[in-house]
Formats: sequence, C-alpha cells, structure tokens
Amino acid sequence: MDIFVQQLINGLVLGSIYALVALGYTMVYGILELINFAHGEVTMIGAMVALAAIGLIMGAAPELPGLVIVLGGVLVAIPACMLLGFSIERLAYRPLRRAPRLAPLITAIGISIVLQNVAMLVWGRQYIAFPPLLPQGRHEILGAHITDLQIFIVLLSVAIMLGLWFTVRKTRLGRAMRATAQSREVAELMGVNVNTVISATFLIGSALAAIAGVMVSAYYGLAHYYMGFMLGLKAFSAAVLGGIGNIAGAMLGGFLLGVVEALGAGYIGDLTGGFLGSHYQDVFAFFVLILVLVFRPSGLLGERVAARA
Repeated sequence: MDIFVQQLINGLVLGSIYALVALGYTMVYGILELINFAHGEVTMIGAMVALAAIGLIMGAAPELPGLVIVLGGVLVAIPACMLLGFSIERLAYRPLRRAPRLAPLITAIGISIVLQNVAMLVWGRQYIAFPPLLPQGRHEILGAHITDLQIFIVLLSVAIMLGLWFTVRKTRLGRAMRATAQSREVAELMGVNVNTVISATFLIGSALAAIAGVMVSAYYGLAHYYMGFMLGLKAFSAAVLGGIGNIAGAMLGGFLLGVVEALGAGYIGDLTGGFLGSHYQDVFAFFVLILVLVFRPSGLLGERVAARA
C-alpha cells in the first residue's frame, strides 16, 4: 500500500508539470491548429536561463534566502521565454499562417532542433546541477513520503492552471481567444485583433513553460540542453490524451499521464516478471495513450467539447 501511495504522489507531481507544459500545446493548437513542437525547447531554455540567473544572484548576494534566489531566477526566465515564444510566432509561424499544414509543422521541428543546438553551444553538453536552495522537509502520508518541494510544485501548478482557466473563461482576452479559436475570420469582423490574440497565446504558453522548466530542474536537481525533447513529447501526449485544444483536457491528461507513468515505474517489473524495469516507464505511459486513442480518438474530453461547439 505504501508503494502505491508513494507512486501516486510522484505521479501527481510529474502530472502537474506535464499539465503546465501541455497547456502551451493545447492553447496554440486550439487557436491556430498548429502543433508547436518547439514548446518543449522553450521549457528547456526557461530552466537554463533560470539556473544562469540563480548562479549570478548567488555570486552577487549569497546571503539572500534560497527561495528568494530561486524566485529571482524564475522572474528572469519568464520574460526570456515570453520573448522567445513571441519571436518564434512572429518570425517563423506568422508568415506560414496560410501555408499548407505541413510547412509550419516542419518549421516547428526545425526550430526545436535549432534551440537544442543553441542551448548546447551556450551552456555546453554537460548536466547543470540545480543548487540546493529550496526547503527539503519530508512528511509521511500513509507510509509514503512527500517533500516540501513536491507539495509546492503541485500547489503552484494547480493555482496557475486555475488562474489560466479563469483568464480564458472570464476575461476579455479569454473571450477574444475563444472567438479566435472558433473562427479567425468572424473574430476579425467582430473587431478582435487576431494577431494580438495569437501573440498573447504564445506569451502565456511560454511563461507557463518557463515555470515548468524551473520546476523540472528543481525536482530532478539538474538541467540539460536535451531535457525539453522528452518533456515536450510527454506534454504533447498529455494534451492529446485529454483532448488537444481543450484546456481542461490538457490538465486531466497531464495528471493522468503522470500517474500512469509513476505507477508503471513502480509495478512494470512485477507485471512483466522482471523482464522490463522501471526505466521502461515511458513505454508503459505511451501504451496507455495508444489504447485511449484507439477507443476515443478525440481524447478523453475532446468529444464533449466538439459537441458543445
């Protein structure tokens, strides 16, 4: 029982991070019907920039509390990623907005590769350690353990996701985003500045990616120029699992994928008689994704949204 609870806790922490990154995928797809495969690399850049800023702050003011130093790194990473996301949309995707769908898709993959190599040139190939600045307290729940960092990641992720949901459902920008997602042409006729809405979508998604990048590097204790590839792939899978284009679906898909992955890591060895180890947890998670898409191709919440539209 304690193993199950422990893996469930680990899955919720991973799922909250996947959900944050998946929101960037699903927002862009909902408005542009574009899969922004460079979004995982934006998350990686956020982690790298935050770690660079944290190092500078620690060198200039080492007496500051650890939480303040990390917050300073986050506050540097967020505008850096927002600028990067805005530049990607403005320079790479906007000129291809009326092109065949394959063109922006290939462009997105190309940008992903470019960002990986730029990060490798700037920060090197080596793993960069996240300094032990955050609280490391441990608490016991039903025989399992949860750290202060895990609690903080889950609570912050849920707060951000609720804030985004409120923004999309209750604000003027959110109404403009939903109108643009329904029909860009009609939204323009109604006075909506579509270019501004699309840019705002990339800005918001990139800010979420920056926060998620810091969470991932703090959780695992390191960052790497290639860390965004698998993270982005899993977050995209989470968005598809929940129903891509649906914010609630991205949240649900993220948490579900994280829990499935963690439970797979804990039990896949027993289920396969020791043939597969915990390092095959990705296979287990993607296998569940395939099963869901076979029986529900639009995702868990996709059909309901389509019916409502």
